[in-house]
Amino acid sequence: MDRIENLDFCIRYLLEQNHVQADIPEGMHDKRQMLRALMNIWEPQPLSEEFLRAQDAELQAQLAEKGVVEIGQGLWQGDITRLKADAIVNAANCRGLGCWHPLHACIDNAIHSAAGLQLRRACNDTLRGGEIATGDAIVTPAFNLPSRWVFHTVGPIIATGIPTREQERQLAECYCTCLRQAVDKGCRSIAFCCISTGEFHFPNRRAAEIAVEACKDAPIQVIFNVFKDIDYDIYRELLGAH
Repeated sequence: MDRIENLDFCIRYLLEQNHVQADIPEGMHDKRQMLRALMNIWEPQPLSEEFLRAQDAELQAQLAEKGVVEIGQGLWQGDITRLKADAIVNAANCRGLGCWHPLHACIDNAIHSAAGLQLRRACNDTLRGGEIATGDAIVTPAFNLPSRWVFHTVGPIIATGIPTREQERQLAECYCTCLRQAVDKGCRSIAFCCISTGEFHFPNRRAAEIAVEACKDAPIQVIFNVFKDIDYDIYRELLGAH
């Protein structure tokens, strides 16, 4: 199959699994968006080897288009799904199965969409209907990502916009838990996203201060991955001070 035929096959397969009726769009961009949206709403269930080969071929083609980035440690601004580190950290929700909102712009959605449906299935197999406690994390393979592992951690949600001391402790524990698990997995590098900021409403600067403090004595290389300019400026200042 060529790439268009491959995408159409994947879309038809997930339309059937998701019990959705819809026309397949014509353009490459729209096909890719439809595939991602169908992946986002997919309930964990068995997948055929033919589908997995087709899905993986498409996701690897998308990765090749984006390009893989490899840095030693420090600060990097960009798409975390491009980073070649031993582990990357996903800011997950307590259910731990990824974002269920089609095409949502959160990092949880981006990581699951780039890794493939094997990631949701692996999370589901690990949790077995349970949840990830705030400050805790689970570990899965990274599948179609350039990293080896994904650490799914749940940060505190700050309803008031002003974190309590307990919520600050929980955020620090996200970083400490992931570092402990990374060492247990034999990782030499780990890339952290900005946990609990954005829709979880943890103040950006305070979250960065906690992250840098929690990782200052890390026994492995730490990469702070940011997406927004505001976070880049904050981390650059804090890391410069260290």
